[in-house]
Formats: sequence, structure tokens, C-alpha cells
Amino acid sequence: MRILVTGATGFIGQAVVAALVRAGHTVVCASRHPRADAPQREPLAVDFAAVPPPQWWLPRLAGVDAVVNAVGILREQPGQTFTALHEQAPIALFRACAQAGVPFVLQISALGADEAARSRYHRSKKAADDALRQLPLQSAIVQPSLVYGPGGASAAMFNGMAVLPLLALPAGGAMQVQPVHVDDVVAGVLALLQSPPPQPATIAFVGPEPMPLREFLAALRRQLGLASPLRVLPLPAGLFRFGASLAGHIPGSFLDSETAGMLLRGNVAPAGPFTRLLGRPPLAVASFIERARAATWRQEAMLGTWLPLLRWSIALLWIWTGIVSLGLYPVSDSLELLARVGLRGGLATLALYGAAALDLLLGVATIIAPPARRRLVWAGQLLLVLGYTALITIFLPEYWLHPYGPLSKNLPLAAAIALLWALEPPRNRAG
Repeated sequence: MRILVTGATGFIGQAVVAALVRAGHTVVCASRHPRADAPQREPLAVDFAAVPPPQWWLPRLAGVDAVVNAVGILREQPGQTFTALHEQAPIALFRACAQAGVPFVLQISALGADEAARSRYHRSKKAADDALRQLPLQSAIVQPSLVYGPGGASAAMFNGMAVLPLLALPAGGAMQVQPVHVDDVVAGVLALLQSPPPQPATIAFVGPEPMPLREFLAALRRQLGLASPLRVLPLPAGLFRFGASLAGHIPGSFLDSETAGMLLRGNVAPAGPFTRLLGRPPLAVASFIERARAATWRQEAMLGTWLPLLRWSIALLWIWTGIVSLGLYPVSDSLELLARVGLRGGLATLALYGAAALDLLLGVATIIAPPARRRLVWAGQLLLVLGYTALITIFLPEYWLHPYGPLSKNLPLAAAIALLWALEPPRNRAG
């Protein structure tokens, strides 16, 4: 078959495309930046945020046997809204499919996109689902629960939560979830493409049974190789929502007020229809992580959890150092130290306040610099630390013997900065 997959470079879309290619199908990979790295993949550049009209799709649907819509975002970003990506663009595509006579359309929606939906995420998904049901098309709507698998943003978040020494969750993590592995989601999609239902169908793609969130995290923790139990403290729901609203202002954060509401609502459904579709029970949470991958995933979870804290702590160190140098520490004492290095008068004053401003700049840049530029920030910090250390070693060597270790502490600081520099992704020169 020749199958068009939208969102082909996303988490689920990528997995579906790979499975279709392995099964011998030709895949039209539709996304903003499509990749065609195999003979059976045809790239189709399309921006759902621009909401291509049905007329744009019609010539591109010629010869297509099925369409899989896997476009989705969990949080809105500038230029990417739920209304455009989840509702308007898919509806235009579905209408084009009806006009072009596409034999089968499969919509990857989300569990919770129903009459009780409160979040804009779920309501936008439901709007597209409802529109598809009303069209004269052979179709299926699949509604996955929490999807876990390699490369998934939610998997990274849950792994990160699972490795923490202590968690605070609403109701102690008692909210019900029913995670499903991405391999089962892909298997279900392929089963529907192979044998489309005679009537429009809506199927919840869920794990074998509901469980409290804390049990899900505890199971991940065991599979990641941590022997200590998961410790969870109860957190008032209001406080959780407030913290989530603050987290929503942090770029790249998985959590905001809407995702917090979805988590508090729970995410479960009967597993019978999905089990019958697969011809077997879905994979249990206890088997989500292969033993061979556990050590790598544990390391990734640890780094993902603690590196942001390390980055912020170093940023605050530079900022506080700059503030202290501007006058919290007696300026006369600072000038006396500079005199011992050979700087006096106006030159010493310039050096003092210039260094303080540079410290403040490096601290703020650590927080606000985009990832593509942070390697330069780390390199600047490392050079400055090494430079300060060299100067003090030459002119004030007695500080190596100070009991508070003002110089020796630069060694782990330099190592931490070098680690952060090494772990930043290199700049894409082609971009």
C-alpha cells in the first residue's frame, strides 16, 4: 500500500513510518522537515500550523491508499496552536480525503478527547474526531493513553520522576493511569490499516490495566535498576496546579496548568477492544524497559533530572558573585586584593566593576541563552575560572592553603562547567 503519514517525524509518527517501511509499504512522510532516507519513503513538506486547505491536499492524495494523521503537540508554542494543528488542519485533510476518495483514514487522537474534556488539548482533538466521524469515509480513531517508549518526551519525564530520591504528588500519586507502550500503539495502527473496520470505530489504546501513578513510577524505578523504594509525599492539588502554572513559563517544560489538569483527571479505559485488535494483551508496565537498555536509560534520566539543577546553581553562583563584588563585600578590601595583584587606582576600580559586570553577564546568559549558544557561555566561564585561578596562584598563592578552599573549589567547578559544555549539542552549521 501507499500510505500518507502526517507528523512523520514526531514520536509516534516516526515509529509508525518505520514499521510500515519494514512491512513493505510505501510511505509518504508529511511533516515540516521530512526525511527520505529509504527507498520506500516519499518526502512531503507541509506545515500544519499554516492549515493547508483541502484543495492543497487533493493532488497530493492521488494514489494514496490510506492516511494516518499523527500530528500532535502537548503544549502550545509561538506559531503552533491546538486549534490549528489538532483541529483546523486535520479537518481540512479529512475533507480532502473524502473528496479524493481515499479508502481509509486513521486519526491518532488521545484518551480523554470526549464529552468530559476540559483541556484545550483534549477539546481540539475531540473536534477533529467528531468531524471525521461525520464524513463519508471508512475511518478509525485511536485514542492512546500515556505512550511510553524510546525517544518519547513523556517517557523521559516519567523516567526522570522515577529516579528522584523523593517526590511530592497530588493525593500521593493515587491518580489512575494506564500507560501503553509505543510498540503496541504501532502494532494497533498496523492492524487497523491491514483490516479496516467496516464502520467508523473509536478504540482506546491502553495498557492491560489501570494503576496509580505512583505504582507506574515505582515500576519504572525498579526496571531502571534502583533498589531503593520510591518515596512519595502527598501534595495539595491546588499547590500542584500553581507549581505547574509556574513551570509552564519555562521553555521546554512538559508541565503546565493544562497538563496538570489532565494528569489529575486520570487516564484510563477498558482494555478489551485493544486486546482484541492486537490478538494478545498489551505489554505490561513491568516489561516496558529492556534490561539491556536499563543502565543507559537510568543515566539519561539522572542527567536529565540533575543537569538543569547544576546549570541553575552555576548561574546563581555567577550572579551572586557579581552582586557581592559590586559592594556587599567591602570595596576597600577588594581594592586591597587587587593592589596585591598589581592593579591600583582607576585601573583597579575598572577591573573590580568590570569583573563584577562580567560575572553577572555570564550568570544571566547561563539562564537565557538558547541551547545552540550555551556552549559559548560555558567556554567563557571555563576560561574565566581558569584565568582567575592562574592569577591568584601567581600573586596570592597562600589561598591554596586557606581552610575554606577558595581556590581548590575552582577545580570541581571547572569540571562541572566542562561537563555541561561537553553535553550541550553542537551547533548545526547547516542551519
